[in-house]
Amino acid sequence: MGRFLIPDFVFDCFSDITPAFLAENRICALLCDIDNTLSPYEDALPSEAVRAWVSRLADCGVRIALISNNSAARVEQYNSALSVPAYADSKKPCRAPYRAAMEALCVPKEQCAVLGDQLFTDVWSAQLVGIRSILVPPIRDKKTLFFRFKRALETPFMKRYYRLEKKADDR
Repeated sequence: MGRFLIPDFVFDCFSDITPAFLAENRICALLCDIDNTLSPYEDALPSEAVRAWVSRLADCGVRIALISNNSAARVEQYNSALSVPAYADSKKPCRAPYRAAMEALCVPKEQCAVLGDQLFTDVWSAQLVGIRSILVPPIRDKKTLFFRFKRALETPFMKRYYRLEKKADDR
């Protein structure tokens, strides 16, 4: 199970993911989580930075879909400013919304990546579907006991990711 929880790429922020990086890695579509990946939970609409990033990617031919475990009302309101395919109540790590998004975007899985902030939902989902994953740290991590416990469980997997990256850099 551990291999399913190692991201393929890690960035400090969604906006660090550039069209050049995506082109270099032959990624034509990003299946993005919303909450704590693109925006804090309390932001009903995407910020200007999110809208500009999505627009810049679209101008370079990168397709975007939103996949969220949040409610349809939340996802529809957020997506009203982006107008991309969006899937709510996704039950991540369920595979169905990812398959539906790839079909809607007309992009094969080899050219897709999942962008999210959690190993146990976003990264695991990507691995189950057979596509690459990009992890960013949560924008504003929840401090509830559940989330603190979940983040503690993620620590050994992130340490493994950084060890593997260091070995790759040493080559």
